[in-house]
Amino acid sequence: MGASTAPEGGRLEADALRVIAETRKRVLDPIDRVSEIIFGLVMVLTFTGTVHVAQSGREEIREMLVAALGCNIAWGVVDGVMYVVTSFVDRARRAAVFRGIRSAPPERARRLVLAALPEGVAAVTDDADADRMAAHARALPEEKIRVGIGWDDLKGAAACFVLVVLATLPPTLPFALVHDVRRALWISNAVAVASLFFAGRGLGKATGVRVGYLGLVMVVIGAVLVAITKALGG
Repeated sequence: MGASTAPEGGRLEADALRVIAETRKRVLDPIDRVSEIIFGLVMVLTFTGTVHVAQSGREEIREMLVAALGCNIAWGVVDGVMYVVTSFVDRARRAAVFRGIRSAPPERARRLVLAALPEGVAAVTDDADADRMAAHARALPEEKIRVGIGWDDLKGAAACFVLVVLATLPPTLPFALVHDVRRALWISNAVAVASLFFAGRGLGKATGVRVGYLGLVMVVIGAVLVAITKALGG
């Protein structure tokens, strides 16, 4: 029994230490990517939803397209900057935890380890596991933790920008390609609903929630967010 549990304990220790001390982050995980797309869709829908079939001519449509693109470009820049800021803050927080574990007395270090672990991992980590992880953290060189802004942060910011801007295209292209405003609006709404549905499916795949259910939920949430944004003057 002891021989079989030792490797499991070692794997648990290694996984938990990666959560505490890992400094590299993927450019954007699946949830981040889908979230950026949904955000961009909601923003552009606040513009396409203002189109009035009976009153809108080509000039009004052109102004709407320019405004929608400009808005998503601006928000893409904001999202990119905030991605860099939040990545830096998260890394600094983990560095503080890491250094706190290294310098704290054993009992305090154990509490810091358990507090830093994800809830599911902490639930199956006993004091002995936490003590081994703290000892391992103390044995690691200081350069294992990096706090500054790196190339990965800039790539993540660029990815946020690109996804938000690209989300402008599906609901707005019908207005640029179809001359009849009524038909363009119908196609735009259909494309927007489909885009939100498939974005919700993407979230479902990334989180393990039923994909069809989450797709429908995302359509409803998108409609509510657009209504709220328009009601508040957005």
